[in-house]
Amino acid sequence: MENRDQIILKGMRFYGYHGVNPEERSKGQKFVVDLIVECSLIKPSESDKVEDTVNYSELFRIVKAIIEGKPHNLLESLAKNISDRILLDYDIYSVSVTIKKPEVRINESNLDYPAVTLTRYKNK
Repeated sequence: MENRDQIILKGMRFYGYHGVNPEERSKGQKFVVDLIVECSLIKPSESDKVEDTVNYSELFRIVKAIIEGKPHNLLESLAKNISDRILLDYDIYSVSVTIKKPEVRINESNLDYPAVTLTRYKNK
């Protein structure tokens, strides 16, 4: 049976220029990203070597580059770019990306945040 361990990065905060509204593109806003990577952690748990694991510092840099990079209209598209890159670069089973927009206002409503979660699996 395959081991389905997880590496979790929760609450990563970045500033980006994503959205469909002109002010989102011109002024930008904060984005909060949670990432769950499902993989086997048997080898690194036994070797205690960073080269045997999925380095979460590298995962952070990938998410940062994409969130702070080219603007997207939709959170769905942004999450897809993150998941595609991680699936391509790492030997993992799956990746789940949640992106939150904590500062968005919808009709002056009380809303903590809108968010999108995408979960993608590697085709082995």
